[in-house]
This record gives sequence, structure tokens and C-alpha cells, in this order.
Amino acid sequence: MSDERTIKSLYTDGACIGNPGPGGWGVLVNFNDDSIHEMGGAQEQTTNNRMELQAAIAALRLVTSTGQTEPVTLYTDSEYVRKGITSWIASWKRNGWRTSQGKPVLNQDLWEMLAKLNSQQVKWKHVKGHSGNPGNERCDAIARAFASGQQPSLQQAAANPLALEESNNPKLESSQVPLDRTMKDSPMPEEPAADSLPREIRVAQLRNLIETLQIADEIASKGYLIASSELADFMDINASAVTSRGDRWVWRNWVVSRVRREGYQILWQLERVD
Repeated sequence: MSDERTIKSLYTDGACIGNPGPGGWGVLVNFNDDSIHEMGGAQEQTTNNRMELQAAIAALRLVTSTGQTEPVTLYTDSEYVRKGITSWIASWKRNGWRTSQGKPVLNQDLWEMLAKLNSQQVKWKHVKGHSGNPGNERCDAIARAFASGQQPSLQQAAANPLALEESNNPKLESSQVPLDRTMKDSPMPEEPAADSLPREIRVAQLRNLIETLQIADEIASKGYLIASSELADFMDINASAVTSRGDRWVWRNWVVSRVRREGYQILWQLERVD
């Protein structure tokens, strides 16, 4: 990628109202040409630590998708995330995902995802939260906005030098949307034209979509049942939008059917249709 734009550093942050409660995460990507790209997302019921992890996962997923081999620094204000991925996780794995006290490791699903994306090229750095660091403050604002149910304006890296000069244009900025918001059940800002995004971002979007579709195929073929909140995360829609669609509906190449209720959870099944 020597002739292409490369990622220089990333800032990540998570937020939660109530903890547990509505949550949000934010990522700020700094490229070597001084352009930036912002991402974010929301979760209806979660914890602050899960949002911190989700932000780091989204950041590393982008790095992996670009195929970049150059070193990149990831800044987080969560010592839980930094120490977990650089130190604690080794002993967790050896102990069968148990802590030194023999208790199950919390958020194991996210830790496993983060571990698969992590590599030697990633340098983990801690930054003190709410200390005036511009990258951290911006990620915090994005995460808090999503946690509050708002749709923040996100800046996206321009595809060429001319577009970079327009990146501070309020009209352009107001049209930006996060990468993970590919499905929308509520009014959202208009998506920018695909040509306005750098190639590495477009490729990352496509790879993330393919990964999502492959997971859906596996869920369907193996007959896994997933809860409404899990289905909402998977499809990137609000959990309320899942149940409001009825007991049987179509999503892309799959029929989604309500199977049964277990306690407070509704379980769903996917069936592939071509």
C-alpha cells in the first residue's frame, strides 16, 4: 500500500447511559495524508465496557479490511481494553476463559473477536479520557450521541485532494453516515456517493457485507436460534424493528421466523431462500 493512503492512527471510545443501558461507540481514523474518517454505532441495551470493545473491534476490522501492513497506533481511554488485549487475554485463554478467581470472563464474545483482529502491527496506547485530547474528545462525542439516540454528522475521508479541500464544508459533512449503518429503519442522512469515499473504505464496506452474509448462511445451515437483540445487532437495526415486523418476514436471501420465547427473549430462525 505504499502508493495508497494508509491508516496512521485510530482513536476509539464507548459510552453507555445507565450502564447497563443504551450505548454507543465512536472511532476516529487518521490517515497519513492528514485526512480523517469517522465511524460509530448504537446498541439499545449494553454496557460501557462492551461499547469500548465494540469501538476497538470496528477500528481493527477496518485496518484488516484494507490489507495494510504498516504499523498503526490505536488510542483508547479504556485501560480495561488496553490491558485486556495486551496482557490479560493470554491467561484467560490458558484458563479456558476464566479469570484468576475462576469466574467466567465477561464479554468473552467480543474479546474473541478483538483477538482475531489484533496483530503485531497494532500499537495499543492509553490516553486519559476527558483531558482535552482532540481525538478522544471527538470519539466521546460520537459515542455519546449514538447512546442518546441521536445521529451525529460524521466526517468521511475524501477520495482525492480536491475533495479534501471541501471536507470542512458543512453541507458535505452533514451528509456523512457511519460505515456500519447499512440498514435503516428510521430517517437517516443521505449517504454520500460511493465515488466520494476512498477505495480502501469502499472495499472495507464490501468485505464487511460479505462477512455478514456468510454468517447468515452459517446460522441458517446449522439451525442456530438467535435472540431479537442479537438479530438486531447482526442486521444493524433497532431491536424494536425486529419484533415489529411480525412473526415471519424476509431479509435479503433469508426468511426470518419467530420460533419461541425463552424468558424475556424471543428466539428467531433463519432459512435460506434463493
